Amino acid sequence: MPRVKGGTVTRKRRKKVLKLAKGYRGAKHLLFKSANDQVMNSYHYAFRDRRQVKRDFRKLWIARINAAARINEISYSKLMHGLKLAGIDINRKMLADLAISDAKAFTALTDQAKKALA
Repeated sequence: MPRVKGGTVTRKRRKKVLKLAKGYRGAKHLLFKSANDQVMNSYHYAFRDRRQVKRDFRKLWIARINAAARINEISYSKLMHGLKLAGIDINRKMLADLAISDAKAFTALTDQAKKALA
C-alpha cells in the first residue's frame, strides 16, 4: 500500500498562514515557521487587546474628568461621590465628553456635586 502524501492539504494550510502574515517584517512574512509563530502571537494580542482597549478608554475618560474637575476646584473622587449622593447617574464617557465640549454644563454638574457633599 502506498504512503499518503498530504501535499495539497499542507500547501493550502501553509498558504493560509502566509496570507495572514502578509505585511509582517523580515522572514515573518516569508518563512512558514516564523510566520506561523507570529500569526499565533498576533491572535493572542488581538484577543488580549480587545479587553485592554476598554481599560485604556476608561483611564482616558477619568484623566479628562479629573482635569476638568480640578479647574472647578474639586477632585475627581469627590466629584464622583458628590454626583452619586446627588442622585445623578451619568457614565464616565458622557462626563468626559461634557468636560471637553460643554464646560458650562460640566460646571453645573460640579456645583450640584459640591452641594450634595456639603
